[in-house]
Amino acid sequence: MAPRRAAGSPPELHVSQMTEMLRIVIDRLVAAIALALLSPILLVAAIAIVWGDGFPIFYRQKRIGLHGRPFWCLKFRSMRNANTGTSITASADPRITAVGAVLRAYKLDELPQLLNVVRGEMSLIGPRPEVPLFVDTKDPLWRCVLSVRPGLSDLASLVYRHEERVLAGASDPEKLYRSEVLPRKLRLSTFYIQNRSAARDLKLLLLTARYSFLPVGFEPQRVLRSFSYTEEP
Repeated sequence: MAPRRAAGSPPELHVSQMTEMLRIVIDRLVAAIALALLSPILLVAAIAIVWGDGFPIFYRQKRIGLHGRPFWCLKFRSMRNANTGTSITASADPRITAVGAVLRAYKLDELPQLLNVVRGEMSLIGPRPEVPLFVDTKDPLWRCVLSVRPGLSDLASLVYRHEERVLAGASDPEKLYRSEVLPRKLRLSTFYIQNRSAARDLKLLLLTARYSFLPVGFEPQRVLRSFSYTEEP
């Protein structure tokens, strides 16, 4: 017979729950420190956005997070005010501002999402949150992806860091994204979730930083091999 828990003592936590709680604490702490360290870059980006195209500085978009819950994902605004059109963006999109093009090239437009991490809506490492239009909760791959917090980066977003260039050559970028790019990204994200470890998270975080600030020499296939992914992305 299992020993009885003393009255008033806290319930035992499953190891995976404790790991997730620790990850959340670390994510929030690292994100807060990163915001402080990167504050000069954030300030310069904010001033450049206002100088080039006026206010607002930030852009909020509804994305789908953990367990299918929506949240407001933050970005530096990289498109012109009152822009309309598809939610998919290809390179050379006329809606992108001159400052926005630079921010997007180095993924600096994503830095405000560190605030989403501090608020517990996102993690440092996790599948990129998607807009509701493309989320299918009946799909097993989507159910796996939505079982974890979305993140600033994961294997799929790193491999497809030049996604906008891929979409630029299509007559219908949204169709290409929905039919080919998104399914591949879901498979990559699912693979990473099923093979995740602290060491791999750290490796992915360092690679993301390296290729964001120094994108020269980026090779998707080499990244995939380094994570032992052998299927076609």
